[in-house]
Amino acid sequence: MALLITGGAGYIGSHMMWAALDAGRSVVVLDNLSTGRRDAVADAATFIEGDVGDAALLDRIFNDHDIDAILHFAGSIIVPESVENPLLYYRNNTGNSRTLIEAAVRRAVPHFIFSSTAAVYGDPEVIPVAEDAPLGPLSPYGTSKLMTELMLQDTSAAHPLRFAALRYFNVAGADPDGRAGQATPNATHLIKVACQAALGQRDHLAVFGDDYDTPDGTGVRDYIHVSDLADAHMAALAYLEAGGASDVFNCGYGTGYSVMEVIAAVKDVSGVDFPVKVMPRRAGDSPKVVAKVDKLHAHMDWTPRHADLRHIIRTALAFEQQLNTGGRT
Repeated sequence: MALLITGGAGYIGSHMMWAALDAGRSVVVLDNLSTGRRDAVADAATFIEGDVGDAALLDRIFNDHDIDAILHFAGSIIVPESVENPLLYYRNNTGNSRTLIEAAVRRAVPHFIFSSTAAVYGDPEVIPVAEDAPLGPLSPYGTSKLMTELMLQDTSAAHPLRFAALRYFNVAGADPDGRAGQATPNATHLIKVACQAALGQRDHLAVFGDDYDTPDGTGVRDYIHVSDLADAHMAALAYLEAGGASDVFNCGYGTGYSVMEVIAAVKDVSGVDFPVKVMPRRAGDSPKVVAKVDKLHAHMDWTPRHADLRHIIRTALAFEQQLNTGGRT
């Protein structure tokens, strides 16, 4: 039996691939390489280049491989871009997910794990935010992910497909062994771009908004190491395989750091005092989002191994240096 990992050549998907391979699972990676990288896919995985919205291709994959679980990471993730081009996000994140869910039902795949987001909460009234908090996305990105969650809920009620939707908070860092990291061109993740500024690849770091209702005026986020997130997916898979009910789970640490706190930590870890420029707020950004993670811990065998901001930064910086010196192309 094999796991189908969509978007497995991308940032989070490639870490998921390694976690699955390390656990002795067979892996099929489907990625159209629009943002993913072919060299991010391990030789031990079967790689198929193509689009998750291609129903005929999905049928061929299910014909050729005995898939017993889908882990769905493929999609578009940049909040400001979703505001400027919403239909792209409703196609890539919602329409394509519908095609994949339909294929899973048609081929009787029993387990589905969906890469969702804390953006479904919008600007939460209570921090930390729990899974039963009111949902109010501030961007088409968040709405496109929420729509897929709703499709999964309705589908699982009508068919024998059980799912876990994992709502990520801010994913950062890189595989401590250097096998994978954030290599996506033009990535907007704060820790990555701060590491690039520390390495001289950017002449400054932009901070979008310093007038939020937070202690230092900059946005506060819950940062989770990408390897811990991959482990959470393996725990979710074990939960479903053991008969766990379909549900949604926050993935974070329950600790928030402001943009300025993260920048200060990157400067401290790197030893470089790079320039910072304050810019206007971006559309779709929330002032403060921190996870309540009791539910994840209650239902799954998951213990974070990398829950330290400076450790997250060190792994991200090491991978960025590896990219910079040609360790990966």
